[in-house]
Amino acid sequence: MWPFWWKGPSGFSPRSTAEQVTQGIDATGLTAIVTGASSGIGTETTRVLALRCAHVVMAVRNVESGRKVKEEILKEFPTAKIDVMHLDLNSMESVRKFASEFISLGLPLNLLINNAGIMAAPFMLSQDNIEMQFATNHVGHFLLTDLVLDTMKTTALESNREGRIVIVSSEAHRFAYSEGIRFDKINDESGYNSIWAYGQSKLANVLHANELTRRLKEEGVNITANSLHPGSIMTNLLRFHSVINSVVTMVGRFALKNVQQGAATTCYVALHPQVKGVSGEYFMDSNLSKASSLAKDEELAKKLWDFSLSLTNPK
Repeated sequence: MWPFWWKGPSGFSPRSTAEQVTQGIDATGLTAIVTGASSGIGTETTRVLALRCAHVVMAVRNVESGRKVKEEILKEFPTAKIDVMHLDLNSMESVRKFASEFISLGLPLNLLINNAGIMAAPFMLSQDNIEMQFATNHVGHFLLTDLVLDTMKTTALESNREGRIVIVSSEAHRFAYSEGIRFDKINDESGYNSIWAYGQSKLANVLHANELTRRLKEEGVNITANSLHPGSIMTNLLRFHSVINSVVTMVGRFALKNVQQGAATTCYVALHPQVKGVSGEYFMDSNLSKASSLAKDEELAKKLWDFSLSLTNPK
C-alpha cells in the first residue's frame, strides 16, 4: 500500500477520489452493472460512472434504497442514465432472475462491477445452503458473471470496445484459512471463523478474476478481468461486529479512506485508459499491486472454478 500522500506510477494515491481518477474520461455509450449499488462505494461508483455518462444498472437487494440513491444522483446529474433492478446474491434463483431480466432488456454490457459483499458475518447459510459469506461474496458473483458473459462478449465484438469485469476483493484475501479455500468444509460450522471465512471469500474473488482472465485469453475475447482492494473504508460492512465497528467509527476519520476515495480504484480499473488490455491483475490505491501467493496459484484457481460450477450448476 502506498503511503497516504504518495502517488504511485499511475499518478494517483490513496487520497485520490473516484472523480479525480476518471477526470476527463467520457464513458458515453458504455453500459455497466454495479452490484451493491445502494450503499457505500457501490453508490459512489454508480454516481461517478453516471457523471462520466455511462448507463448504469444498479443491481441491489433493497430496491427502495436503490431508487432513493437514483433520485439523489438525478438531482445532481439530471441527464444521468440509471436503472434499478433487484438482485440478491444470497439466492441463485434471484441471480438467475436478474440476469434473465437484464438480458431481456436488450442492452449492451461493457462493464460488470462485482462490488457487493458482506464482512465477518456469524455463521449462516444462504438460501442455497452455502456458507453466507462465500455464497454472497463469491458464488453469487460467479454465477452472475457466467450468466451475462455472452452479452459482454457480443457487446465487445459488435462495439469493438474492450469489456471490463471488475471484482472488488480485499487485502483480507491474505487472511483466509491456511489451505486457502476449504472445499470440503465450506459449511463446517464447528471450524468456522468469521474473519478467515471473509478472507476465504475475498481470496476466491482474486482467483475468480485470474481464472476468468485465462479463459478469456484462450478464447481471444476482448474482455479483461481484474480484482482490487478498495482500501479500508468507513462503510456498513462491519455491521456484524459492533465493538470493532465502534472503534473503527471513532478512529476512521484519521486512518481510513472516505467513500469517495474508496470507490476510486474501482472506477480507475473500470474506466481509465491506463488499464486498457490489462487483465488478471490486482490493484490497490489506483495502482497495480501484488496479491498473495495463494491468490496466484493457478491450480487453486482452476479447482475453485470447477467447485463453483458444481455449486451453481448441480447435476
